Amino acid sequence: MVRTRFAPSPTGYLHIGGVRTALFNWLFARRHGGRFVLRIDDTDEMRNVEAALQPILDGFRWLGLDWDEGPEVGGDFGPYRQSERTERHREAARTLVERGLAYTDYATPDEIQAERGAAQAEGKRFLYSRAWMAKTPQERSKFESEGRKALVRLEMPREGTCTFVDAVRGEVSFDWAREQDHVIQRADGSCLYHLASVVDDHDMEISHVIRAEEHLSNTPRQIFIAEGLGFEPPTFAHLPFVAAPGGKNKLSKRKLEQYRKNPDFARVWEHGNAIAAAIGHDASADTFNPVIVDFYETVGYLPGALLNYLLLLGWSLDDKTEFFTRDEMVQHFGLERVGKGAASFDPAKLAAFQDHYMQELPLATRVEMTLTFLEGAGLVAAPVAEADRDRAGRIVEAAGDRIKVAGDVLDYRHFFRPATELAWDDRAFAKRLEKPDAAARLERLRERFATADEFEVGAVEEIVRSFVEAEGIKMGDIIHALRVAVTGTAVGFGMFETLAILGRDECLARIDAALARVSERKAAGSS
Repeated sequence: MVRTRFAPSPTGYLHIGGVRTALFNWLFARRHGGRFVLRIDDTDEMRNVEAALQPILDGFRWLGLDWDEGPEVGGDFGPYRQSERTERHREAARTLVERGLAYTDYATPDEIQAERGAAQAEGKRFLYSRAWMAKTPQERSKFESEGRKALVRLEMPREGTCTFVDAVRGEVSFDWAREQDHVIQRADGSCLYHLASVVDDHDMEISHVIRAEEHLSNTPRQIFIAEGLGFEPPTFAHLPFVAAPGGKNKLSKRKLEQYRKNPDFARVWEHGNAIAAAIGHDASADTFNPVIVDFYETVGYLPGALLNYLLLLGWSLDDKTEFFTRDEMVQHFGLERVGKGAASFDPAKLAAFQDHYMQELPLATRVEMTLTFLEGAGLVAAPVAEADRDRAGRIVEAAGDRIKVAGDVLDYRHFFRPATELAWDDRAFAKRLEKPDAAARLERLRERFATADEFEVGAVEEIVRSFVEAEGIKMGDIIHALRVAVTGTAVGFGMFETLAILGRDECLARIDAALARVSERKAAGSS
């Protein structure tokens, strides 16, 4: 049976590159009727953050990447946290020592560094001399009498090659002579990733290890460990890394300020931060940015759009098909179509996928999504009143493709604020309402609104058009001032839809407030 795994460390939130790797593992398992295992590789106690595990699990659930075995699910091959498998790892280390494939080593970090420095000074590649290697009880006693602490290193071959077939890259070879004697067990008895991962993959019967290409260089030592323990190594498949926006280097959480130089990345980040801040999310946190999955969930992206975009970072069906349902992803996915070159993360392209998915949704679904953000911003109260739900529906319908992520509904927060709390854009206010005749003209239009029997879209449009004709002006001479007066901003969807959604009484109150402000500013300017 095909069994794949994704094994994150609880050191931070779910990274875009990690999700792409998890997605490929999930798809491969589903394509072949296999099992997808979520394992927590927490052997590095110094870097683990317990609180960071839950966002990883929550992120997977939001994405719909369900795991068949692992935390909160269980399974027949547990425990699924490496820290709970310590004795099994130590047993494997002892076996490698007993078989002469690993040794206890008593070198201090300074002694290793001295050897490395000497090699560099001579222009040679560093290779540990094994001067402090101990294989007999007598040798161990001698070093321990000096107060030295032992760790365990692999005794790697120093000639020949390690050759294996990678499911993405084909036949791959490494010279054994270039391999260091890697540490597999620390002086405190805890085991390192390379050993623990091999042992756990074997014990959990993982058939395919599908991972990022940065692990390609780890493969020889892991094959050495597996074969030394009598295990059949899994099939390896190394995926091209996800590159930074517009670049060739790996996408990293540590280079965010560098990515801000990319206009698309900066635009998406600033847009997301504004939405997050409006709903009380800590947008200033280091963990809130466009390389983290939580960013997209918080802002109101659709998980299907994110997964569809990530699918195409390193994989393609052909040169034309872009959009896939989840079932189609499973149906078509195969490692033979994974490329070898890095795929650049393009936030503008991801936004385009999101826009496509958003506009495909039924209106009722989009409205439900946006209500979450209106509640989060304190604009509507839960449970949502029918009047607020109706207003939200009319806004979403009128806004159309202006609402590209659910959080974009907050661009229309002015619909949910009374006239007394309306905030005007000063520049737009001065340009549209303080030029000659603008206020007087708006006041005359207000009189027509006040006597209107109907205030739906068609009726409002007729009122405004007849007013323009009677005044002998162009539509733009009144419509721009009217928009600023009732919304506080110079941009938005259709003016007649806007007026109808607000309703007659609210429009009159906002026009009155705007005219009062014109008078106040005029008086202040002349005093």
